[in-house]
Amino acid sequence: MPQLDVSTYTSQLFWLVICFFTMYFIMAKIIIPRIADIMEQRQNKIDDYLGKADNIRQEAEQSLEKYRKALNDATTEANRSLERTQIELNTLIRQKQEELDARLREKISAGEKEIRTGKEEALKQIHTIAEGLALEITRKIGLADISAQQIKTAGKKVKTWH
Repeated sequence: MPQLDVSTYTSQLFWLVICFFTMYFIMAKIIIPRIADIMEQRQNKIDDYLGKADNIRQEAEQSLEKYRKALNDATTEANRSLERTQIELNTLIRQKQEELDARLREKISAGEKEIRTGKEEALKQIHTIAEGLALEITRKIGLADISAQQIKTAGKKVKTWH
């Protein structure tokens, strides 16, 4: 076997050292820096993505907080508006109720006045009808000498007794 020949040890050692240092130089100066660059670029991209994700998360939290604040403000404003509307409606209802009460009082008063007037007219007509009826009854029972004036006078005396 040629590897075990002692006379070739020096040349094998020489080429081993040359190959080792050449490979070491190629690895140290070319391959490892490229791998380190690729790893650094990957790490930078990962850091950049993590930074962007953190910024997006913070923006989302801020947007959520703004949304909650806007929702709270809108709810508060809606409640205030609802209260104002309720107060306005209650005031309007009270005004309409008072107007209705006033109109009803006027109609009741007018109705009572009509009733009083009708009652007075009915009473006057009752007396007139009663006088006519009394005159007819007296004639039918044979008292023809009683006049309508005498019956009216008797009716007036009866009115004063009430």
